[in-house]
Amino acid sequence: MRRFPLAPITVAIAFASGLSGQAASAEESEVLETISVLGSELEVKKLPGSAHLVSAEDLQKFEYVDINRMIRAVPGVYVREEDGYGLRPNIGIRGADGGRSGKISLMEDGVLVAPAPYSGPEAYYFPTAGRLDSIEVLKGPATLKYGPFTVGGAVNMISTPIPTSSAGAVKLEAGQYGENRLHTYYGSSSDTTGWLVETHQQRAEGFRDIDRAGEADIAKEDYLLKGRLKSSEGAANAQQLDVKLQYSEEDSGMSYLGLTDADFAADPNRRYGISALDEMQNRHSSIQLNHSIALSDGFSVNTQAYYNKFKRDWFKVSLGGLISNANGGDADAQAILDGTMDYDFGIKHNDRSYMARGVQVSANWQLKTGEVQHDLEFGLRRHQDEVDRYQPTENYRQENGELVYLDTGDVSASNNRVEDADATSLFVYDQVVLTDRLSLTATLRYEDIKTGQQRYQDKERTEKGSSLSNALDEWLPGLGMTYTLTEAVTLLAGVHRGFAPPGGDSSDGEAGDLSTNYEWGARFDNGNLAAEFIAFYSDYESTVQNCSVAVPCVNGNDSGSYALGESIIRGFEASLGTQWSLANGWLIPLQTSYTYTDAEISKDSLDYIASGGSEGLAMGDNFAYLPESVFAVTTGIDSGASWRLNLSAAYQDDMCVNNGCNRGGTDRFDRTESLWVVDAAAHYDFSEDFAGYLKVDNLLDDQAIINRAPDGARANRPRTASVGVTYQF
Repeated sequence: MRRFPLAPITVAIAFASGLSGQAASAEESEVLETISVLGSELEVKKLPGSAHLVSAEDLQKFEYVDINRMIRAVPGVYVREEDGYGLRPNIGIRGADGGRSGKISLMEDGVLVAPAPYSGPEAYYFPTAGRLDSIEVLKGPATLKYGPFTVGGAVNMISTPIPTSSAGAVKLEAGQYGENRLHTYYGSSSDTTGWLVETHQQRAEGFRDIDRAGEADIAKEDYLLKGRLKSSEGAANAQQLDVKLQYSEEDSGMSYLGLTDADFAADPNRRYGISALDEMQNRHSSIQLNHSIALSDGFSVNTQAYYNKFKRDWFKVSLGGLISNANGGDADAQAILDGTMDYDFGIKHNDRSYMARGVQVSANWQLKTGEVQHDLEFGLRRHQDEVDRYQPTENYRQENGELVYLDTGDVSASNNRVEDADATSLFVYDQVVLTDRLSLTATLRYEDIKTGQQRYQDKERTEKGSSLSNALDEWLPGLGMTYTLTEAVTLLAGVHRGFAPPGGDSSDGEAGDLSTNYEWGARFDNGNLAAEFIAFYSDYESTVQNCSVAVPCVNGNDSGSYALGESIIRGFEASLGTQWSLANGWLIPLQTSYTYTDAEISKDSLDYIASGGSEGLAMGDNFAYLPESVFAVTTGIDSGASWRLNLSAAYQDDMCVNNGCNRGGTDRFDRTESLWVVDAAAHYDFSEDFAGYLKVDNLLDDQAIINRAPDGARANRPRTASVGVTYQF
């Protein structure tokens, strides 16, 4: 039986445009079932660029269900909390805007997972973090294989794999603030078949108390089904077909309304009663087909087809003006927030339907030209996506502290529109082993994108309003290098073209983000100590901010985009890992990471010049919500037998909430606050199959203003203790 050859991970296994189903050795007949962009932890260390694997073992240490906590220790990554549970994270990489994770290639099992990656890249849907098996983060030239977002990096989340034999697990957890969850799966495999069923159920009353209304409940359920057919041993051409079906629902009392600074100081977990009706309801479904065939020992073809649907209605107020006025001393605004003054306002149904579908085909060819070894990959993706918005506003009156329904207003054309995108992507990737010490990787990606927006004047959509269209194409080259200086030291360097599409509401000629990205550094690994230092520099000729209600643009718009102009992002990432073995068999692991980032506008914008400095951005202006320093350390003690204790401490600098707060003359409302958060988790194995754990998130109960967007100050999650048990069978 021909095996699926495993491409050397010095180029990262390609899945930007196809399934890489390869076996790890000639003796193994199993094909990789999930789609990995990095491979094993050992292979990550050989990659010609910055990469990080958050393994299943890493995730089990703290039993996290919040994606922000899961990846906050990854060098080069910034997270901005919002709801305290990671339901809709804001993830940025190497200075790329983190608003709704809209500037990174976000994937699950190698497939783009944002609801509409090209026409509406903001990730209002995010996979249920509690069911993930591992997480991969990739930066540098290798990101060109995945796209379309190559300015910062890619995040690929790996779902639970089909077990190699009959196996399953049940995890039950309960904690403060009414938190409880169930995670269970069961599956089996034979020589030619395999299957898995899985569910993750999460509930919470929430840690914010709503005036006159109680708590903000959270309920989320997720279901996963996988199936596999595989050719038998001895088949002329090894083949595998995998099917993955997923469905999830969420009902959560989440709001965009924060607090004034004075109210935050009194009680950071308060929520104003005027937001009591705010609620997110959504459902997501997807189907993914993966097929792989080995046509020879050195040539395989991989095909994926996918279809994702996401439906949401976020019923929420937008009252940031009241927060600003109250912060400025307006007594009437404060009385409205407190519920002691009557007030008429609207609550909009942020009702959107998303669709994304596509086919990816790639081929892997391992060959030699003379004495030079090539690992060549090339692929094609055809993708379509769409965002359909019909968003009416219900009018209410706050009367004696109660919310009274008045009527439902007409829908404006801006809230009655459809945006779509049609994209074709190509890539060629070659990893060339020149000598035992020197390897080069060359990449070329091509993106051809057409987008459109159509607004409508009536509910039936018989009367069209204004429309937009855009067409753009970009060639994106990249080059990477690794040089083995000694057995323990590897040097690396890379340069590539960065790109992020402008979205479905862009006008003709808008190019999106365009940058030239550089990285260089070294890795050290002597078996006892592993360390990495990588510097990065990004020169943006075009920087674009996606406008949304969650992250309004510089001009105040909450839709469309805003051109920030030219900019420079520079910094470095450092990480270190080791483990000490004590005489009694105990182990003390240590992992640390640090990221420093300096980003600024490098040229006065045209708006700034035309207005004489009263509008737009000036050279030297900062980036919003980008911390200068991010640090994390994880340690603990492992008995080597039945118990282990893990501790994690994470720090993030304060951040400017707008692009001009470093000009001087601004006040405290233009910045968030710096914060240290310490988490702890203890595990005890009662038997080989049965274990229990106690975890405490935010052990020291430190809370700070970690976000002011869009409407007021928000706190991180307070100290929360939970207990759980896990049974494997």
